[in-house]
Formats: sequence, C-alpha cells, structure tokens
Amino acid sequence: MPTAILTGQPVPGSSLEGDLRSLGFDVRPASDAGETGTLLAAVPANERVAVVDARFVGHVHALRLGLTDPRFAASAIPGAVSVQPEARRALTRAVTRESVAAGNAAAAPEDLVERLGATLEADDVSVYRPDLGTLVAAVPADPQERNGVRQAVLAVDDEAVRLRSAVKARDGFFTTYCISPYSRYLARWCARRGLTPNQVTTASLITALIAAGCAATGTRVGFVAAGLLLMFSFVLDCTDGQLARYSLQYSTLGAWLDATFDRAKEYAYYAGLALGAARGGDDVWALALAAMILQTCRHVVDFSFNEANHDATANTSPTAALSGKLDSVGWTVWVRRMIVLPIGERWAMIAVLTALTTPRITFYALLVGCAFAATYTTAGRVLRSLTRKARRTDRAARALADLTDSGPLAEYLTRFAGRLSRVAPAVVALFAGAVVVTSAALAPYGSWLPVLGALVYVLLSPAALLRPLKGALDWLVPPFFRAAEYLTVLALAFNADVNGALPAAFGLVAAVAYHHYDTVYRIRGNAGAPPHWLVRAIGGHEGRTLLVTVLAALLTAAQFAVALTAVAVAVALLVLVESIRFWVSSGAPAVHDEGEPA
Repeated sequence: MPTAILTGQPVPGSSLEGDLRSLGFDVRPASDAGETGTLLAAVPANERVAVVDARFVGHVHALRLGLTDPRFAASAIPGAVSVQPEARRALTRAVTRESVAAGNAAAAPEDLVERLGATLEADDVSVYRPDLGTLVAAVPADPQERNGVRQAVLAVDDEAVRLRSAVKARDGFFTTYCISPYSRYLARWCARRGLTPNQVTTASLITALIAAGCAATGTRVGFVAAGLLLMFSFVLDCTDGQLARYSLQYSTLGAWLDATFDRAKEYAYYAGLALGAARGGDDVWALALAAMILQTCRHVVDFSFNEANHDATANTSPTAALSGKLDSVGWTVWVRRMIVLPIGERWAMIAVLTALTTPRITFYALLVGCAFAATYTTAGRVLRSLTRKARRTDRAARALADLTDSGPLAEYLTRFAGRLSRVAPAVVALFAGAVVVTSAALAPYGSWLPVLGALVYVLLSPAALLRPLKGALDWLVPPFFRAAEYLTVLALAFNADVNGALPAAFGLVAAVAYHHYDTVYRIRGNAGAPPHWLVRAIGGHEGRTLLVTVLAALLTAAQFAVALTAVAVAVALLVLVESIRFWVSSGAPAVHDEGEPA
C-alpha cells in the first residue's frame, strides 16, 4: 500500500485524510521535516510515498493526477509531491536537507512540500506536473483564503472533468462523435466494478476474434454479425484507454496489449473475411494480404516520420505552418482527420461493407481508401521534410536504423559497400525494393530471376547502415524496406497459384509485421530495439527476402506453401516469446500513446 505523509498542523474539518485514503494511501501525520524523514525511512523501499501539506484544499481528482500516475518516477501538484521507488533516494536526500535547515532555523516549515519538489528538480529528478485545467489544488495561507478555495472547489464538478479527460485529446471524427460520448460512461461503469483496462482490452480482442469467426462462415447472417461485433470490439477498444485515463491504471502489460491487439484484431478480421469469401467460391486472399501490407506500411511511414522529427532541432517548414493554419479552422481539422482513414472510420467502413456487401467489395474499398490516405499523408510529409530546416539527433538516427530491421547479411556487407554512402539511402532503398518486387512479380513461378533481384536487394541493403540516417528523406528507408519484403512475399505466393500459398504468405507477413510493431513500441518507450540476437535469428529484412525467393526457385508450388508456413511459425514463435518476455518484465516501459489515431 502506498503511504502519504501529511505534514504540518492538522486543519479542523479538512477532508484531506479521507480523500487520500480513498485513493488507497496509508496516511501518517508528521509535524515537521524531521518527523517526515523518520516516517519516510519506515516506508518499504518498493512502495510509492507521497508528502502532502496538511493545509491542502482541492479536488480529489487533482490529488489522483498528482500522486498516483504510475508512468512517472516523481510528480507534484501545489501542496503535494509523490515519488515511486526509483526516486525515493532523491526524496530522502531532500527531506534530510530540509530537516537540517529546519534545525538551523533556515527554512519556514509551512513551505516544506513546495521546497521538496524544487529540491527534487534541482537534483536532476524529472518531476511531472499535470495540467489540472479547471481542477483546484492549492495551499491557502489563512482561513479567508481557505474559504475562497473551497468555494472554487464546489464550483467545479471534478467527476465531469474526470470523464472529459478520459477521452483521448486528439482522435478521429467517428470516434469523437459516435463512440466517445457513451464509451466514457462505459469506462466509468467498468472502473466502479473493479475491471481493469487489460481485461477490457482482452474482451475487445475476443470480440474481434469472434467477429472474424462469424465472417469466416461465409453466410449473410455471419457477415452481419461480424460487422456488428467488429463495431462492439471497437467500442471496447476505446473504453480500455478511457478506463486507463479515468482511473490512471497504466501498466507495462497494458501498453503491450493495447499496442499489439489493435493490429491482431484487424488482421485476424481480414483473414476471417478471406476464409468466408473462399467458402462462397471467391478467393480474395491476395486482397487481404495486400490490405494488411498497405496498412502496415502506412503505420511504418507514421512511425518513421515521427521518430525522425519528434526531437529534431530548428524543426520548422512553410508546409507545417500551413498545416497549423488549417488546424485553426474547425471544419478543416475534422476533414483532414477523416481523409487519413483512422481506425474509427476504417473499422466503421469495414463493418458496414461486411454486413451489406461482399468481402471482395470490402477489400476493394479498403485498399482504395487506404491508398488515398497513404498518398495524402506521405506526400505531405515529404513536402515538410524537403522544406524544413531540421537537424536530426543521434537518437532519431538510431531509431531509424533500428526500424530498418537490418540483419547479419547487411551488417557483413557494410565492410565492402563504402561507395553506397555517396548515394541517398532512401534512393538506394527505393531502387533495391523496386528491383526485387518487380522481378518477383513478373517472373513465372520457379524462375531464378527473383533470386537475382533479391541478391541485388541484399547487396544494396547496407546503405541504411553506412552513415547516420539524418537526411531530409531518410525516414523513408524503413517503409521502403518493409514494402519490398512484404510485396515480394505476396508476389511469389500469388505466382505459385496453389491452395495454401497466399494464406501461408499472410501468416508470414503477419508474424514479421508483429516484430516490426514490437520494435516501434519499444523505441517509443525509450527501451531501444529488440535484442540483436533476435534480429539476427530471424534474418533481418534482407535475409528473409532472399530466403523466400530461394525457396520459390527450389521448391514446387505446393512445397513452397508448406515452407512459407514453416517459416511463418518459426518467426512467430521467436518474436512472440521474446516480446512477451520483455513486455511482462519489470523493466519494460509504461508506454501510453496519445498520438495520432492509427
């Protein structure tokens, strides 16, 4: 149980102690800095501890935001400071200094908590100070001021504020106006019944998998049920994040579940649609795989661009300025968010088309919509990159290099590929990808031409490693490599023209895509890329691309389908085991993404 040390003289009639207990704190009073230090030393080292001024007046939710958020080692609001175990030593040092200063009569005892927060920051501890908005948190100096603060507290309904803040600040039109107005109340209902965000996330996954199973029946009733269940799954998907924000239940496991289950749900649904279509005699596995590839590459573009620029210095451009002006006009904000087809609009479109049309039409609409969205967003980002004068950091270059997923072949060939450093890496990646994809698409099955194309691809793959990826368009290198690998697998499986080849290719791309998503969220959590042994074990993008072309040249079409399945299972087992080990470990970052809707 976390401990709250209440410092100073108790205030008659104050509800502070009860408020702290309602938040789960064991409350202990302390009259001065010396007694605070004694109580602090008695708190177990693995527990959170807060120091709160006994004169504090404010909303309970203000205390919740300032004292219980698990994402930050230290946090503070006026009159209260809280630290997790990793910042306990710094707080202990700060309290000791205050105790010594109080013994020398060098500090006023009533300002203890505020000085502790300042001392922590002076000790290079990052202290999170939440934006309270209309919530009240204050330490009144006299009874008259106290009455005024109490009136301010009564004037604001902190439960209404809590419900509003549970909704993601930046979201799509459909989610904002069609889901969040009621899903926030579902989140509160879950919180009051002790449900956790992870349980809601798991329920959302199960619902989506049932929807995929309904779609796989291939019947009209099944398609209608699938569409309805997919939308309910999305409601639960919104609810889990709102529940996490409403109750501040952030966790490392929750970060992993939330980051990966959205993709698992969507891609499982694609597979269900493809199975349902096959039952009706329509083979749409190529369309399902193309939709997964397009959506994954869209995300890689988003991730690469954001990682390349989020901490760049002198990060300005006329294009970005124009975008900012458009965002100041209300209706353009929603139009621009809708045309990028975020998850809410995308899933609504998929659900409606599933219920009313056929899987083929659903995939055609999905591919057209996502292709337009990808063209719009990528073109805008290219323009921004070419017009801005930004200096990218070493961290950004490292993140882009990790996102390329280069394996042992690319690393070995760097010693012989020095001349490639003279050419822009994005140009090399685009050319190499075009060579291997074109050869795989145009050559008949069994030809060695795709192998030659893959060899060219492998020989050019070191371009991403020869110099730091700090160029204006270097963020395009990871998506070019992703598209090349995925499309090569699609082309070879399509040309095999045998039952099972495209579903096996779907499984392989899904396994590799999971690895790439896992890499992204580790980087976002400042935990770095997956371990080097894993990247080497699964071959890197260049090794896997060469492998599938060699298998297609050596094996019959039926054998190739089996081989793709075996490779997919091997990759999936390796990346899943390592990913699960990492995300459930105590050292995994508590990622909570409030970025653009995916």
